[in-house]
Amino acid sequence: MPSQGLSHFLPWLPSWFPGVLDVALVILLLYVAIRLLGDPQSRTRWVVQGFMILIVLLMATMYVSQLLQLQLLQFVLEKLLIGSAVGIIVILQSEFRRFLEQLGRGKLRQLFPSSGNGKLQPDNVLDKILDAVRELSQKRIGALLLLETHEPIDAAEFRSPGVTLNAEISSELIQTLFQTTTALHDGAVLLRGSRIVAASVILPLTEKSLSRQLGTRHRAAIGITERVSDCLCIVISEETGSISLAEQGTLQRPLTRSRLRELLELRFSPAVERETVAQDFGRLTRQIGSQGKILFKQGARLFSLKSSKRKK
Repeated sequence: MPSQGLSHFLPWLPSWFPGVLDVALVILLLYVAIRLLGDPQSRTRWVVQGFMILIVLLMATMYVSQLLQLQLLQFVLEKLLIGSAVGIIVILQSEFRRFLEQLGRGKLRQLFPSSGNGKLQPDNVLDKILDAVRELSQKRIGALLLLETHEPIDAAEFRSPGVTLNAEISSELIQTLFQTTTALHDGAVLLRGSRIVAASVILPLTEKSLSRQLGTRHRAAIGITERVSDCLCIVISEETGSISLAEQGTLQRPLTRSRLRELLELRFSPAVERETVAQDFGRLTRQIGSQGKILFKQGARLFSLKSSKRKK
């Protein structure tokens, strides 16, 4: 049965509409993929952006090879395209597994990074958190702080939900909870908005193979952020006092207090995040457009040369 295009079912549409719709859907797909990746500075995001540019270049080259009837080149490019798709799934297997898990649970909202949490104000709550982190780091007291960025975390994501506190955030209380002489120092402290929701929360551990320098706290921070996208996890090493930040299964370390502030303000500032996503998406579309124009011009030039040779 011959293939039937959109114009066959909707003959009243203009002839240029299917091409415009095709391009618009590709741009929409790229935008959704970028939004799913969250942090604009993460290595995962740069890998996927590079993969998107590679796919566009391969498809453009395949189109040119089809015009010039270069069968062998077209065959190689098709296999390379399939291999690239399989390779990106292998490289990002943990992110892909988290995506399928959230999709299977019906938590479509968590698939998209949150645009900020109005309850967490950088000028007051963040200062208290950062003061506690500084003191714990200087005293080399191990700590694990779990911050919700938008939606509350389902208690089923924890190995143990811990002890409910529902107390106002303060630097002194956070430091006290992680003192080894207290009964609640093991596990994580869950922060929601301006409240300390619970302490001694036991988090799931990641299955990734990590460096021996990273202990149970780091594995727990990566593990919970692999399962839940709407959270951040601050880790303070008991041995070195170094500060780390886990998000979406990746760990940034070591961090200074000023760098940690920048990262937290970026996550909890809606205006900054929207601007960053818009600028990043615009940069990607410009790169794809410029490379596509170059390939299209080269293909058209080769096609015209071949046509002129045939006429002679």
